[in-house]
Amino acid sequence: MQLSVLGFGCGAVGGLMVRGDAADQERTVARAIAAGVNYFDTAVLYGDGESEKNLGRILQRLKPAGVVVGTKVRLPPGDRGRIDEAVSASLEGSLSRLRLERVDILHLHNPITMQGGGPALSVRQVLDDVVPAFERLRQQGKIRFLGITALGDTAALHQVIDARVFDSAQVVYNMLNPSAADELPQNYPAQDYGRLFDHTKAAGVGVVGIRVLAGGALSGSAERHPIAGAAPEPIGSALSYDADIDRARRLLPLLEEGFAASLTEAATRFALSHPAMGTILVGMATPQQFEDALAAAEKGPLAQAALDRLTELRQAFSGEVR
Repeated sequence: MQLSVLGFGCGAVGGLMVRGDAADQERTVARAIAAGVNYFDTAVLYGDGESEKNLGRILQRLKPAGVVVGTKVRLPPGDRGRIDEAVSASLEGSLSRLRLERVDILHLHNPITMQGGGPALSVRQVLDDVVPAFERLRQQGKIRFLGITALGDTAALHQVIDARVFDSAQVVYNMLNPSAADELPQNYPAQDYGRLFDHTKAAGVGVVGIRVLAGGALSGSAERHPIAGAAPEPIGSALSYDADIDRARRLLPLLEEGFAASLTEAATRFALSHPAMGTILVGMATPQQFEDALAAAEKGPLAQAALDRLTELRQAFSGEVR
């Protein structure tokens, strides 16, 4: 399956597909398709199904050819004893809201840890219960590919990807936390994903880049659009959104030295710069924010000199409180 390098994030953080004006939603989706964007990423969790409903309404009206739709299932603690039924019921709800007979990718939306507990599933629950449930849905023709959202414990994520049972992984990768690709400096204030891209590559797992703008922090501004979700934390590198914004502002020399026109452009192009990346998701609150993401993507990856400068700037974060 070939995905456009820029994907369309239908999440609640940007908010366009959850709380946006219906005409803006349709215009932006149509513009994205016309520009060659073919991957649309949604989830039950985004506005309690509103994102799926809105995307389904628009795709039914536009009837585009070749569009790829991914959604997600998140299992609450009460469903851990009936994972097969719960996964199936969640997908049936998603298909109804999306007005589709199948989705191209179904991603598990729970964090994954070694032992599970709380919102997280354990490695064994994922491999022994979730994967067979997903496979049954694939055999029924209701999904094409199996995916995970790669959040949770690093060791657990490595183990699940190394099992080679999933086709896709949504991986955190941004200018504040590049650890899916590179070793972090000592005492760096972020979760260390332990070069997760090495594992996805070895397992033949496609990568969907998430949190590319760190929930908006990589704009360097605390201002949020009225329809955007509340500042999400932790989502970049710090446990505090304000700390992410502060660190983002400390990357401004990239602009002053001419490597990019804005921090959001730099962040988008940074995410495109790694060869493991299949598609990146950028969420948005307005049609203009999509145009900005498209313009950045069309400029292509950052130059090596910019990546080197970024590495140098990030060194200053080492030793700070996360």
